[in-house]
Amino acid sequence: MTRHLAWGLEGRTAMVTGGAGAIGRAVTEAFAEAGCRVAVVDLDAAAAAAVAAQLGSDHAGFGADLGQIAALPALVAAVEARLGPVGVLVNAAGVIRRSADLLAVGEADWDAQFDVNLKAAFFLAQAVARGMIARGQGGAVVNYSSQSWMTGGMAGSVVYSAAKGGVTTLTRGLARSWARHGIRVNAVAPGIVDSAMLRGPAISPAEIDALAAQIPLGRIGRPEDLAGATVFLASEMARYITGATLNVSGGFLMY
Repeated sequence: MTRHLAWGLEGRTAMVTGGAGAIGRAVTEAFAEAGCRVAVVDLDAAAAAAVAAQLGSDHAGFGADLGQIAALPALVAAVEARLGPVGVLVNAAGVIRRSADLLAVGEADWDAQFDVNLKAAFFLAQAVARGMIARGQGGAVVNYSSQSWMTGGMAGSVVYSAAKGGVTTLTRGLARSWARHGIRVNAVAPGIVDSAMLRGPAISPAEIDALAAQIPLGRIGRPEDLAGATVFLASEMARYITGATLNVSGGFLMY
């Protein structure tokens, strides 16, 4: 009998950026559970090492400032030297600088968000894809967009949302360009998720409760709600899916 349901991730190396954050940590745990060796990449090197240590000895943490684009190929090389060829890349790291007054947004605010959310996603995918193409075994990239790619954002997140719109477009372009190499590129678009990024000074608990009341499934998302969608898109169960952006918002956004 043909087997249709299998992750097909056993023994592969998955590289997850933002891996010490709320969502990133849930994602690293899910890939470890699926049988991957996980490279936990985070700006906070100690936090990345701690997450990797909790996952077990087959995993490793790496500190990296993803805004330092020239250093990304060396980061990939370090991951592969420690854990083997990267077969899955998850670009989950994100930066948001909220500003309710767009007239107050400066170039540094713009650059901080675009450098990590969009520019680094492209160049890290490029660095990983070089090895995937050279090995001829394909691979998977899962980028993190946001429901705000479609809505334009809220609570002062216009620049962040513009970057995430770029991630959605980038995902489609990479998917089309690299399909012939067996590299699938998809994106996850989270809705409102309980994390440090959400619970900042720009949004009050009452405003979060008001948002939750608008979500058809009745609550804001939890980090683990994103883990299954991410692993699915990277797995063989999604082998005929590329260029897609998967909306994971509890029905807050429907398209």
